[in-house]
Order: sequence, then C-alpha cells, then structure tokens
Amino acid sequence: MLVYGTVYHGTSRQRVSVSIPGYQAVVIAKLTYASSAWWGFTTATDRQRLEAVIRRGIRSGLSSSNQLPMAEIVDDADDNLFSQILYNNSHVLNSLLPSTHTRTYNLRQRAHNRTLVAKTSTLTESDFIIRMLYKGIY
Repeated sequence: MLVYGTVYHGTSRQRVSVSIPGYQAVVIAKLTYASSAWWGFTTATDRQRLEAVIRRGIRSGLSSSNQLPMAEIVDDADDNLFSQILYNNSHVLNSLLPSTHTRTYNLRQRAHNRTLVAKTSTLTESDFIIRMLYKGIY
C-alpha cells in the first residue's frame, strides 16, 4: 500500500509528492545521516526536536505508525557501525580503537575486549568510539 502526501520543498514552496517509502528514503535518511558522529553532541532538546519531526510524519500520514523512534534508529546504526569497526581489521576506523585487553577471568560475556579510555571531559564522552566502548559495560 502506498500512501502519497504533499511536502513543500525549499523556499519556492514547490509541491512534491512523497510516498511512505519515499519519506523513509528521504526524510529519515537525512535525519540520520552521519548520526554516529553527531548524536553524542546533541542535547535533550535537540533529540526532542528530531523525534517531533518523526511524529509529524506519522501524523501527516507520510510515515507508517510503527516507525521506530529516532533514538532506536541511531542506536541500531551505532551498534552496526561499531561491530563493523570492531571485527573488521581493515576498516578505516579500526586504528582508532584502543588496544585489546586480555582478561585472566571469565565472569560474563563482554561486548568487546578493548581497554577502556578514561573520560576526561564532556567532549571525550561525546566521541563515538568512547561512547560505544562504555555502552553496556555495567
């Protein structure tokens, strides 16, 4: 089922027809472009505004009602990118990872075997690699 809506494009207020897959391909893709790099620097207000865009798309019928929230979309993208970086030694960002840490004990399965980098500032905490190293360690 394709549902078409009208979106005004640019300052010329030109009408453009958009379907649900088109909304997904254009609007959601633009909102999440390079989100792994900038998501850590967003404030709660910024995240609410991004969620509002998605809710507005659902309300106007341009997006399906089972559209994932922005936070889940970004988390999924972050997890996918981090696993690609972690397990692909030829990945461009693999060299930015800290060295591996071997443990002599095995209490539970860890998300990674890397050494944790000290968080020294809010800028450091917002970095993608450091955010992902600390994600789910507790």
